[in-house]
Amino acid sequence: MTEAFSILRAHLQELITLTDGEFEYLCSHFQPKKYKKHTIILHPGDRVHNEYFVVKGLLKTFLTDEDGKEHIWQFAMENWWVSDYQALHHQTPATFAIQCLEEVTLLQLSYSDRNKLCSEMHKFEHFSRMKVTSGFLNMQNRVMALLKNDAQSRYQQLLQQYPTLIQRVPKALIASYIGVSRETLSRLHS
Repeated sequence: MTEAFSILRAHLQELITLTDGEFEYLCSHFQPKKYKKHTIILHPGDRVHNEYFVVKGLLKTFLTDEDGKEHIWQFAMENWWVSDYQALHHQTPATFAIQCLEEVTLLQLSYSDRNKLCSEMHKFEHFSRMKVTSGFLNMQNRVMALLKNDAQSRYQQLLQQYPTLIQRVPKALIASYIGVSRETLSRLHS
């Protein structure tokens, strides 16, 4: 078993326990993928067929508005899942782009295989439901922070939740994520 699948197993075991046979069967549905820094693995308009478990590296999910301004929806680092989930679920073209900010190692799971595993393995269905719920709650908290908190509070919240992110991401991307200009972030950071 490769290191990537060992990391996946540890991640799964945070919520469920799988026998060796169950885990081997589950792994047979994942495809290891490696991408170089700056690679865009999903473009707006693409059909979305997969979600990705991040084994190593860092990605951003973003969209670019009509004026060319980039809006970052999510950073995804080790032990996170990433996709354009609305497009994946509805099997519609992607709204977001996903780009590698570092060299990344991913485990790719197709939407059809995910559904197959959920119908065949109650444990994996439970894991998926718990992860989706957790992701929804995190995004709800992020949107609430953008709506009601000032820039300083959003920056402090980011530092508390993801302390290592600041060292891995350029300040311009942090500014975009919390919804401020690069200059405003410089004032908050000093």
